[in-house]
Amino acid sequence: MNQDLVDEIEYLIELLTKSGFFDVDEIEEILEDQFIEDDIDFSEFKISLNNFTNINFNKLEEAFNALALEDIVAIHNCGYDMEEGVADAFELNVHLINNKFHPKGFCFYSFEDIEEAIEEEKLKITFGDFENDEDNALQIGETVANALKSAGFSLVWDGTINNQIEINPFEWDKSFDGEKEYEIEGAYDVFVNKGC
Repeated sequence: MNQDLVDEIEYLIELLTKSGFFDVDEIEEILEDQFIEDDIDFSEFKISLNNFTNINFNKLEEAFNALALEDIVAIHNCGYDMEEGVADAFELNVHLINNKFHPKGFCFYSFEDIEEAIEEEKLKITFGDFENDEDNALQIGETVANALKSAGFSLVWDGTINNQIEINPFEWDKSFDGEKEYEIEGAYDVFVNKGC
């Protein structure tokens, strides 16, 4: 196996473990999917979960849970990038509406945003509404920004719908928790149970 491939695999392992969203089996599954054509034995690579403090992540989670009380569905680790995250948020909205819930809007960060948070210590939050109503979308952005400020975060945001809200600085410190659901399933549960 050439060194570039080894470096790429080790980088991805480090990123996935630092994200705190995946257990060892899930990480191996992602690696197998990512490098399916290379026929690699991933047991040669050491995968151990992080033991981060969760201090910043707990504050983020509290802010996201509080947004359910404002009828905003807030999703952790939503899609790989912003485009996929928006599609996932709209898919979640369909499930909520089918079960007689009507969120005003959404916010999320994607896996790409987690990678940026790990490398550059800032976390971008995407927000919007489900009706393509700019005034409503801006109101959602303001509500999200206020929830994040209330949690003690410093924000960089121009107050428009054209740009994401950036928590800066943000040290990514989520440790893996096999007891909790995140992503779409977790966001659904939090919204339905109003932040509990």
